[in-house]
Amino acid sequence: MTPDFLEFREGMSRVAGAVHVVTTEGPSGRSGFTATAITPVTDSPASLLVCVNTASRSAQALLANGVFCVNTLGASDRELADIFAGRTGLQGQERFSAGTWNLLETGSPALTTSLVSFDCRLSDARIVATHHVIIGEIVRIRLGPVHPALVYQGRYYHEL
Repeated sequence: MTPDFLEFREGMSRVAGAVHVVTTEGPSGRSGFTATAITPVTDSPASLLVCVNTASRSAQALLANGVFCVNTLGASDRELADIFAGRTGLQGQERFSAGTWNLLETGSPALTTSLVSFDCRLSDARIVATHHVIIGEIVRIRLGPVHPALVYQGRYYHEL
């Protein structure tokens, strides 16, 4: 017997995950979303895996632009996590009115206060059930200030 989706969601809520804001900019516009489903793939070439719901407008922009930046949030950026998760009513370009952003090599927005920003070019994308599984090859890493990380566990943000 396989677990139902509610049991799976409850189980995953008990797993702590770093909180990231994934951004993109290009011909399909500037967009971004909050994500915890991010993991390294390989270190040579350096690459990351990002999972995002196929219904997400930001996912469509990322795929069309072919570039993205994974910004790992510090505890002081909790408000940005909510903004990019769609909890504040801000949409699209409006979300970038919060925080201070600059552009890295791909042109994707990098949060200046992030613990680290991974600037990526899309190398592979597949649909698995309800989500895009996106792999990006890292073209630049910007190390940010060292301070406590923001993690999500038990359906709440925590400082680590």
